[in-house]
Amino acid sequence: MKEQVLKILDSKKLVINDYLIKVAVEKDLSLKEFLVLVFFDNSFDNSFDVDVIANTLGINIDDTMEAFNSLMIKGLVSLDSVKDLENRNMEVVNLDGLKKMIVKKVLESEREEQKEDIFKVFESELGRTINSMELELINGWLMAGTSEEIILGALREAVYNGVTSFRYIDKIIYEWEKKGFKTMDDVNKHMRSRREENIKDKEKTKKASDVLDYDWIDN
Repeated sequence: MKEQVLKILDSKKLVINDYLIKVAVEKDLSLKEFLVLVFFDNSFDNSFDVDVIANTLGINIDDTMEAFNSLMIKGLVSLDSVKDLENRNMEVVNLDGLKKMIVKKVLESEREEQKEDIFKVFESELGRTINSMELELINGWLMAGTSEEIILGALREAVYNGVTSFRYIDKIIYEWEKKGFKTMDDVNKHMRSRREENIKDKEKTKKASDVLDYDWIDN
């Protein structure tokens, strides 16, 4: 079996995606299951022909069928019945299960990268290394569904106000989410609106003061 695998890999006919390896590890795929999955990932038409699969991989038909059935049970592949050009029924392999899992892996990888970046931003803004409790608090915000944009916005708001405690940052996040803010654009719109209201209030106060100070007798 080892020689067969090496022969397949040396032929350069099959391309193995990095994420296929991650899926194989998570789903605890056997070597035969992995090879069958790689075969279909490289297939152009995905038609199900067990003889072609077995001959290409150097695996007997029974083992090929057993591996394919196991992949279906694990939710990575399925069989669909379609019509060919002559309106005859044929079975094709559907890889939607595999694709969904790869997408999940990509998103998980991106989230881990975002976490690493957000930690670096915190340390840069605070000018110090964050401790384990602070790491957990940031993770808690992320796990609760708070966007990275809002978290970093709250951090920069706290730094701008000269208060860099995590309790203060948490309070800012809480108040923003309480108001329904989802992005910093929402926050900025609210702040602009508040500034405009304050300006109007000051103008009204000034006009009222001017009226009271007006010398009605002499003028």
